Amino acid sequence: MTQEDIIRMAKRAGIAQYGLGWTCWEGQLERFAALVAAHEREACAKVCEPLAGFVYSQNTLDTMKNCAAAIRARGNK
Repeated sequence: MTQEDIIRMAKRAGIAQYGLGWTCWEGQLERFAALVAAHEREACAKVCEPLAGFVYSQNTLDTMKNCAAAIRARGNK
């Protein structure tokens, strides 16, 4: 995750930058944490998917796809 990603997510969560620092309320901080977690889940899921192209077993292919889906589903809890 780049610094630009972090700043973009902070602004999306409603966190404001004033002078030399950032200011937020508890709800904004929670939204920011949720955005960061979703970003990381998607990055992890994307690691699984390309590997499926190198698999010769349908069972292994299904496992990799299920792994990516399970990672993404963690955000729905």
